[in-house]
Parts: sequence; C-alpha cells; structure tokens
Amino acid sequence: MKWIDWKRILAGIFATVLMILPVFQVYGEEEEIEFTLEDLVELEEVPIYGDVEWDFPVDLSSMDPVMIRLANQHYLLSEKDKPDPLVTMKKRKTNKDGSNANGGVNKASSSEMMLQGECADALVEMFEAALGDGITLYLKSAYRSYKTQNTMYYNRLKRNGGKDDGWVSKPGASDHQTGLGCDIVSRAWRDKAMNEKFAETEEAQWLLEHAQEYGFILRYPSDKQEETEINFEPWHYRYVGKAAAAYIMDNGLCLEEFHIRLQEAIDQFKAMGGDPAIVAPYEQICTDEEGEQ
Repeated sequence: MKWIDWKRILAGIFATVLMILPVFQVYGEEEEIEFTLEDLVELEEVPIYGDVEWDFPVDLSSMDPVMIRLANQHYLLSEKDKPDPLVTMKKRKTNKDGSNANGGVNKASSSEMMLQGECADALVEMFEAALGDGITLYLKSAYRSYKTQNTMYYNRLKRNGGKDDGWVSKPGASDHQTGLGCDIVSRAWRDKAMNEKFAETEEAQWLLEHAQEYGFILRYPSDKQEETEINFEPWHYRYVGKAAAAYIMDNGLCLEEFHIRLQEAIDQFKAMGGDPAIVAPYEQICTDEEGEQ
C-alpha cells in the first residue's frame, strides 16, 4: 500500500509561490498579501492499494472483516458459524481494596457466558474503565449458538400466537451468534425484563458516551428501527473494533448503514480498477434469495 503525502506536496507548492510572488508584485499593484499553509485545505494522507485510492473514512487495515460482520434477517449466519476463539467469561472477583483480582466481569447470573476472544478482552477493559468512573456494569447475555437462538425464537412465536414482535431474532439473524454482541445492564436491571426505560439509567448513559472508546457500538438505536428491523435495545452493544466504532457512533449510524456505505466504497474501488481480492473479505452476500451464505 502506498500513501500520497499531501502535506509535503502542499508545502512545496507554498514555497514555490513565495519564491515567485515578488515577480508579480513588480508589475501589479503593491498590496501586502499574507497567507499561510493553514489557509490551504489540509488533506489527510489517502491510503492506496495497488494504484487505487481507498475512498472511505475507515481504512481497510483498521477493520477486521470478522469484527464488522453483519448478522440480520437479510444476512443470515449458518448453523456452522461459530466465533473463534470463543472464551468463557470469568466472574469478576475483588481484592479487599476493591481492585479487580482476576480480570473478569460482573455477570447478571451464575450461568456460563462466552464471547469471541478480542471482544472479551475489550469488554473487561470497558467494565474496568466504568468502575473507575463509579459505574458498575453487568453482562446479562453474550454468545448464543444457532441452536439456542432457534429454540428461543420459536418459543417466542408460540407465546405470541405465531407473531414475530421484533424482540427475538430468528435463527441465523442474531447478533449474539457472532460472539460479539453483549447485553449490558446495571445491578438493578439484572433480573428485570428489559425495556426502553433502561436508557434512562446512569449506566446506559455512560455506555452511550464511552463504549466506542473500547470498540463497541449501540447495536439497535432508537431512531434506526426501520434499518435494523429490531426494537430499540439500549442494553445491546456490539464489538466492531475501535476505528469502525468511532466512525459509526460519531456519525449516528447503525451497523446496517455502515455496511451500505462500506459496500459503496468497495464498488467504487473495484470500478476504478482496484483488485477485487483486496476487498473481498469485507463483502457479504445477501441471503434473501440464496438462502445460505
């Protein structure tokens, strides 16, 4: 990958202008002209793959295609899809001074919970940071297999008379199957049925402000229900990596919108002659027609 050093180019142009400026002043009106490099548009270095620019705010090298993988009813995971590595989350233990003794997390129940390895490490780091701010967070739900999601979904349909109310994703469409989706709550909400009122808690507000610093995004925002086709879930956070998380949260996007923009950049890259193999890991196949990925 090559980089275009725009700053060096602009500096050279600026120096040349300063050298020839006195020549123009001899034949023109004497007028004091003052400008600096700051008056010029400062361009960031643009990543180049082969001979083609990557025109997207998040560089390919800053994104892991596994971490940004989309799972919904249009991009279904298969029954065989399973995070690797998948690690068991340790329950947090404290020393007498209140410090963390084992690098674990507070869990809402004693049941075993698992997450993808990188996500697990980031979650521990985020929980520790929250504690430093006086906020205690609990992990209520983590990885769920295709089989478990299948059971949950059809049990929900049975209770609702066959109606899908948008609270439980169908098998293959669950963010939890990626091992990157986490339901995070406060102590008071450990045993409660989840609803939108959780967004009013201090814990939910802390997450909304700081989660991106650790690579997490709010997966199902209140104003993106049309895009996600899932009800607002202020407790559901998804690990995507720090670079992608910053872009998504700073621009008020959901993961579906991020992927639309990413695909547009991929299409542009290929249209300009970029090597399709470079961007192939970041593309996903819609399952609406194929049925399987």
